[in-house]
Amino acid sequence: MQDTMLLIDGSSLIFRAFYALPPLMNADGLYTNGVYGFLTMYEKLMAQFEPRYVLVAFDRSSPTFRHKDYEAYKGTRQKAPSELAQQFGILKEVLDAMGVPQLDMDGYEADDILGTMSRVAAAEGVRAVLVTGDKDYLQLVRDQVHVYLTRKGITEMEMVDEAHFREKYGIEPRQLIEVMGLMGDPSDNIPGIPGIGEKRAMEYIQNYGSIEGLYENIDKVRGPKTQQTVKEYQQQALLSRKLAEIYLQVPMQTDLQAYVLKEENEAEVIRWFERLGFRSFAKRRTDNREAESFTKAAVIREEEATGLLADIGKETLAYQMLFDDTFYTKGKVRYVLFGKDRTAYLVPVTNTEKTRPFLQALFSEGKRITFDVKESLYPLRAFGVEPRAEIDDLMLVEYLNNPGQSGVSVQQLSRNYLQADLTDPKDLLGKGKNRVSLGEADETALANLAAEIVWALTALYEPLFEKLDSMQMRDLYHRMELPLAYVLSDMEYVGFPIDKEALEELGKEFTARVEALTARIYEAAGHTFNINSTKQLGEILFDELNLPVIKRTKTGYSTDMEVLEALQDSHEIVADILEYRQMQKLQSTYVDGLLASIHDDGRVHTTFRQNIAATGRLSSTEPNIQNIPVRSDEGRRLRKVFVASPGRTLLDADYSQIELRILAHLAQDDVMIGAFADQIDIHTKTAAEVFHRELDAVSPLERSRAKAVNFGIVYGISDYGLSRDLKIPRAEAKEYIDNYLDTYPAIRAYMKEIVEKGKEDGFVETILGRRRYIPELESKNRNIRGFGERIALNTPIQGSAADIIKIAMIGVSRRLREEGLQSQLLLQVHDELIIDTAPGEEEQVEALVKEVMRGAAQLSVPLVVDANFGISWYDAK
Repeated sequence: MQDTMLLIDGSSLIFRAFYALPPLMNADGLYTNGVYGFLTMYEKLMAQFEPRYVLVAFDRSSPTFRHKDYEAYKGTRQKAPSELAQQFGILKEVLDAMGVPQLDMDGYEADDILGTMSRVAAAEGVRAVLVTGDKDYLQLVRDQVHVYLTRKGITEMEMVDEAHFREKYGIEPRQLIEVMGLMGDPSDNIPGIPGIGEKRAMEYIQNYGSIEGLYENIDKVRGPKTQQTVKEYQQQALLSRKLAEIYLQVPMQTDLQAYVLKEENEAEVIRWFERLGFRSFAKRRTDNREAESFTKAAVIREEEATGLLADIGKETLAYQMLFDDTFYTKGKVRYVLFGKDRTAYLVPVTNTEKTRPFLQALFSEGKRITFDVKESLYPLRAFGVEPRAEIDDLMLVEYLNNPGQSGVSVQQLSRNYLQADLTDPKDLLGKGKNRVSLGEADETALANLAAEIVWALTALYEPLFEKLDSMQMRDLYHRMELPLAYVLSDMEYVGFPIDKEALEELGKEFTARVEALTARIYEAAGHTFNINSTKQLGEILFDELNLPVIKRTKTGYSTDMEVLEALQDSHEIVADILEYRQMQKLQSTYVDGLLASIHDDGRVHTTFRQNIAATGRLSSTEPNIQNIPVRSDEGRRLRKVFVASPGRTLLDADYSQIELRILAHLAQDDVMIGAFADQIDIHTKTAAEVFHRELDAVSPLERSRAKAVNFGIVYGISDYGLSRDLKIPRAEAKEYIDNYLDTYPAIRAYMKEIVEKGKEDGFVETILGRRRYIPELESKNRNIRGFGERIALNTPIQGSAADIIKIAMIGVSRRLREEGLQSQLLLQVHDELIIDTAPGEEEQVEALVKEVMRGAAQLSVPLVVDANFGISWYDAK
């Protein structure tokens, strides 16, 4: 394996770290962010490249040999701020304790030192990697010399080798100094030729090879004025080239062995990290952790904040609300933090007459940045505050950037994008018996947390939106996800009315049924036991009743759903156990769960989760209304307790077979498109084709099996999966799928093409442009790769359905408001919308909803909407 020499521009990296990270200070008031950021990058580089040789070089403030040729060289550079200047000496001492070779020299710059060593390393067969944020280094790129450029913050890097450079610039790396001679470099005060920018300079060198080549062809320069300027500044161009060229003959130690890492003085390193407050670095060497210091937020009263916002309200400000309950729909806001960059304020909320003016001032104008805008809209609605500020939600931006992530938080984003460890709010409140409420938490600690969050939200804004733009989803964010948050907030605030008495009666019925089943199971077993214990149930079924063992777990017999369904015909006890589990789940999860979630207003106020499902689908929690069972009669009866408001009726509007219509559109299958266009039942049509029947000869069983195949194809089902669903032999299931794909040949082609496109691009898209990256497609593991292929098949279909219903929700909400109607959108479940319809508005609302839902997307087949009214969800469905 080839050895690597890591050549680090220390001055460049510490500058970048200082401006990318918040103003960290240790307990002595010493600024440390530059050192912290440098060390974060250094550790990553060491882990990534595992170099044998390392050199960190720094610039000196004294003049270099270039000043002799041009006195004004770097003359426009501002001095480093004192907060940064004091960190250079600290960094050098820390590196010295770590045994890292470092060098700075009078008369030379860091790039001269590192350039010289890159040539030495390459000549000895060692790969040289130059780490810097300065593009001037690109002139050094050669076969064994690569430049690792910092791009954004301290995490995004770009490796540039010869091929990459040529592809990007169309010239050789050594020709970069020719370009710089023509265009100059304002950051180093290299003059170049006035009026010649990078594009034109690059064009000249691409055409003529060098500055000398340009002047040999000066008559070919377009434009008499430009030609005259180029002629006039020939000597300045040659001087500028000389200034831009990195010197490769620095009189320095060039023995590579001098740059092998020395033994670390661990005790000294730990002392430094503890002094600087670098808990993440110290933890890797000791169990002691010291807290990093952020500038503390000022704690101010609501009336003070109102006055302050009169002065700064028009600015771009970050904000976040802190609630006294995990779910904001249940609790009250206790604190609001706001500010910008290094200036933060923490406002204890009194929930009195002083609160509304403060919230109005915070949201009346300007631009705001937050994480989860929806949670802050809920209290605004409670206080009657209409947000007029432009609010951006970084949670939704990151959801589009990285769908399917779990546990996303400001703290996680800061680690991922900024390499900064922020305080976990859970640490402030404690755990278990020691947990305190937000009102009891230490206010000084909360002020520190506020400062961290304000800084993080401000610093995260640019990299998150740059990534969103690179994925071409800013329009999707503004058109769909952000406005949807406001719609969902309205739905959460309104809530869904519950018939509590009917729910309690249903609970009694379910409880009685569970008790009856328990008695039957005990009778069949011959004695009592814990039915909910997998171990005891396994012993009853397989040891005492001698039923055939289907499969085992590490700890004993398996009694999961698949096993029990396979055993149903073996003993009467099995059917009772299956029903027992179903009824117990209905009772505990849904009846008891709903009863516990009813608010004082007689409604459940679920929390919609907008950033969970990778496909774009919504979910809900506390309670989870979207998972109300529909397959069993008992499960469907739960919908009877979801009722309209007094005097109103519920409108249930449901897309008909939207996923299959999307599949027809994506695949452009003429047979399926024709069936939808002619309003032929698609499952009957599929059955007729697959089973070779006339439409009117298709049996209910054949239609049911065709339906399973239709939706199975949407989800990338296998012949094994279909055989399990339909309880038929695997060979028969395979025949169904093959017949289906023969019937719809364009769908077969689409399925192959979308998987190949996913492999080629690394992602698949919905109709509206939502992307989902699928690294599983590149896995060498067959099972993982197969999972990725199913994702590639399913995401464009299910994701497009999710996007379409979201567009419909936004449209329905807007039209209800614009037309002055009192009806309210209550719930969305997959392809279904439920509206609490005011008396006298039924006809208008039904027409409005159907129009909006049908027009939410333009497909090759019509979008069909079924709508029904009822006093309960059950009746309307």
